[in-house]
Amino acid sequence: MDRYWFLTWTTYGAWLPGDRRGFVGQLRDANGLPYIDNLPGTPCDADMPGLERAMRAAMTGPPIRLILEQAEAVLPQFHETVTYRGWLLVATAIMANHLHLVVGVPGDPDPEKLLHDFKSYASRTLNRDWGKPVNGTWWTGGGSKRKLPNEDAVRHAVQYVRDQEFPLVVWVNEEFMSRFGERGQS
Repeated sequence: MDRYWFLTWTTYGAWLPGDRRGFVGQLRDANGLPYIDNLPGTPCDADMPGLERAMRAAMTGPPIRLILEQAEAVLPQFHETVTYRGWLLVATAIMANHLHLVVGVPGDPDPEKLLHDFKSYASRTLNRDWGKPVNGTWWTGGGSKRKLPNEDAVRHAVQYVRDQEFPLVVWVNEEFMSRFGERGQS
């Protein structure tokens, strides 16, 4: 694999921009220029009640929280997606309100395409088994796409994914992690 990415996205309406817990989203600096605070190891933006209220008012359906059975249905779809695309799934954690993936890819594809494929195929699985949500989507638009520049960054991203609080499903590629002399599960 030529590149590794750490992808994160949220379920629709469950973790809005402005949330006090922190969020990754596009904001504007004092000069009106867009920026995103999504570098690993740096603080994210948080606690902007006005932004959160505005985002909640714009919602077209109730917040979505995944259940265990839905998370268990999405995991095999991630494996199918990487197999079909020729990618490598390194780790994933699926929580009720957000998902993390560490994925390796050949070449240098657009990370937006990676995110789109995972979200799209997971949506198809969920729609098939649970029906389409009232608002038409399971996910918030966009998501975080962090390029992992080296093996140390990949290892730290996998540890972060593996150690998520309150996961519904966690999966780590044990064969890949053995390169680091570690086990994926704690």
